Amino acid sequence: MPHPIDHPAVRRVLDAAARKGVTLEVVAFDESTHTAQDAATAVGADLGQIVKSLVFVAPHEDGRQEPIVCLVSGRNRVDVARLAAVTAEQEIRRASAREAYDLTGFSIGGIPPIGFDGAMRVIMDPDLGRYPTVWAAAGLPTAVFEVPPATLQVLANAIVAPITEIQRAADTAAAATGA
Repeated sequence: MPHPIDHPAVRRVLDAAARKGVTLEVVAFDESTHTAQDAATAVGADLGQIVKSLVFVAPHEDGRQEPIVCLVSGRNRVDVARLAAVTAEQEIRRASAREAYDLTGFSIGGIPPIGFDGAMRVIMDPDLGRYPTVWAAAGLPTAVFEVPPATLQVLANAIVAPITEIQRAADTAAAATGA
């Protein structure tokens, strides 16, 4: 049974939303919602409604590593070449777990779309807009919140762009049937 929690990581998410005039209801679970499938099962949602917050790194000539957070539908995978084209970052790569934590202040499985210490470039998968609401991590691997995709885009100051692998018809049919 989900229950509200008060944790510093969750507070950062709630405070970030409040600064934009949005009140979120965070629920927590005894079991992990670390994976998209775990989260979908826990909240009783379609896998596509789960927001995966994935961290990528774009290295710059001055040695700085710029984080880019991708908000991706639970059914999809980021196509790094498409992400590179959208961001104009040729050397972009997936962040390691340590880098993701160092850059966002959150651990993998609980990385939210908002609440970072500094400004973050955020790219959002357009497939999230297919649903009336989506579920995102709230700072911990056991905490999530529900939000309309348009509100998520505003909260995260996200750019919506095609950054995922193009699924073949057979892949789409298999995903729809759970095969």
